[in-house]
Order: sequence, then structure tokens, then C-alpha cells
Amino acid sequence: MPSDDGDWDMDADTASSVDGADAGDVADAVEVRESLVTAEWHAQRLDRWMVQLAPEFSRNHLQGLIERGCVSINGVPANSASKKLLAGQSVRVELQPTEESRAFRAEPLPLNIVYEDAHLLVLNKVAGMVVHPASGNWSGTVMNGLLAHHPAAATLPRAGIVHRLDKDTSGLMMVGKSSEAVTALTRMIAAREVHREYVALAYGRVPEQMVIDAPLRRDLISRIKMAVLATGKPSRTDVYLLGVGEVGVRSVSAVHCVLHSGRTHQIRVHLAYKGHPLVSDALYGGVPALGLTRQALHATRLSFAHPVTGLALQFDASLPQDLASAWALLGLPEFQLPPVSF
Repeated sequence: MPSDDGDWDMDADTASSVDGADAGDVADAVEVRESLVTAEWHAQRLDRWMVQLAPEFSRNHLQGLIERGCVSINGVPANSASKKLLAGQSVRVELQPTEESRAFRAEPLPLNIVYEDAHLLVLNKVAGMVVHPASGNWSGTVMNGLLAHHPAAATLPRAGIVHRLDKDTSGLMMVGKSSEAVTALTRMIAAREVHREYVALAYGRVPEQMVIDAPLRRDLISRIKMAVLATGKPSRTDVYLLGVGEVGVRSVSAVHCVLHSGRTHQIRVHLAYKGHPLVSDALYGGVPALGLTRQALHATRLSFAHPVTGLALQFDASLPQDLASAWALLGLPEFQLPPVSF
């Protein structure tokens, strides 16, 4: 499930359950292996020898164990992965678990929860927080916080997370707390029955109203980017102008974006495609400005029916401090999102 400014494509991969207790026990286990260096390994590198001792681990992870002092030769800590071994030496290795194996564990984290009941949780994610553990971000994620806040989340696919926001996109996201809610929310998302609205700051003067209907798929050259391509999935963003300010000689438009699909990086790519990259969105050509260190994008409204009771729900999130400061620097009127009829 790739991250995005509102990625709701649940077919990107399949859900899997996380057993918090069992996973935690395994993650904390440290196994010690000790063996003598045989003649065939005389004068060979230490890290190469460790690969045959513990083939279930990557060479990079084993090199990291050496750096952390988890490997000793004849009782003396090894200091280099390239150290040449001598036949007859005794090598002791403390096989610490990988960061990935420790990912699915509970961590008490500050989650700004704006609504919660027995089946549903809505939170206002801060910029800089990753939603789901992945390479380079194995801890401190929304999922880790959810497992601590709601231990039963360990029994649900992805701890109940049914959609994600980019690490550097702030704003509202919903989480199912029961199997019934997760199933219903997933179906509602697929049926486009969950309405998502964002506010962004984009370079240039954006038209008063603009419909961007352009298919998106992974960029053919850079795998970390998305692109408008004829072979992509249908994608539509409606854009409404809220105001225009100036940064030096450049205009910056405050825009209200309504998603009709939820592709990876959809708003960022669509606006850049129309010549209006988001402020500070370096990946898609938006240069830094207004003190922002992340893309100027905030998920400001969620509207949907409660997955169990059917009650109509709407949640609004005001601008976070960094975007509010940028808004003020542009001299824009007080932030207020207009009502939208779906």
C-alpha cells in the first residue's frame, strides 16, 4: 500500500494481520552463535564468514552487528567487517533482530485523535510522521502508536489502517477499530463513498475552478515518482482557488482540492502536471519557500457514513502551524473551507 496524499488503492497489495504479542516476542529474541573458523575460511573476510554462519540475515545487517560490537573473535570485539580470519579462531555472534522484525510493536506516541468510538478512529496526522513501517522508518509510525493506543489493533489487517498519507502531508485519516469497520471502510473507499478534501499552496495563478482528469501510474524512469501517463489509472482532482499571494516575483495560489480518486501523490502530480507544483515539493519541482520544509499539502476534511451505524460524519482540521504561518506571509484572508456538495 504505497503512501500518497490520499492513497486509497487497496489493490496495491494485500492486507496482512499483525499479531502484536507474538511479533514482539520474536523481535526481542537474541540468539548467540559461536563457531570455530575452519581451514577453508582462513584469511577470508569476517562478514563473508558470518553470512554462512547466519544465512537468514542480510550481509548489511550482519555488518551492522559488527559495528555495534555484537561480534567477538577469541573474546575480543571485532572492529571491522573486512577483518581477515585465522583458522582455529573462535567467533561469537549475538544475532540481534533486524529493524524490520521490530517494526510491528506498540510504541506510546502522541496521536492527535479527533474522534473515536468502538469501531472507528479519526486522527489528525502531523507532517513528518510515517503512517506504516517501511524501509528507513521501522519505528515511530502511526501504526506503532495505534498498537499502543488500541492493543486489539494487533488482530486487524495493518492495525486497522485503511488508507495513508505521505510522511510530509498533514491532516485527517481514519482507522477501523473492528473487523466489521475495516471491511466496511475498505468497501466504501473502493466505491468512492468516502470524500476527501485538501488545501494546498501551489506556484502560479491557478484558475478559479479547474478539473484535472489525467491518468496516473508509476514514473517509467524514477520509481519514487508518479506521472501522468495514458497507461495509468483514471484519476480526477477538482481544484478551487481560495486566494493568491506573492513570494518575491512569483505568485502562489491557495487551493482547495477535492479527490474523486485516490492515487499515490495524486494532488501533487496533477497540479505539477498543470504547471503548478506545490510549494516546497522538491520531488515534483516545487522549490522551498515561506519557511516550509515539506510539501504544502494538508488533508483538511473527511466526509463519510459511519461504517457500522451509517450516521453521516464530517471532520474538519484547521491548518497546522507551518501552513498557517505561510498563509499569513502570503497575506491571504482567514482560512475557511467552503462547503462542497458531492
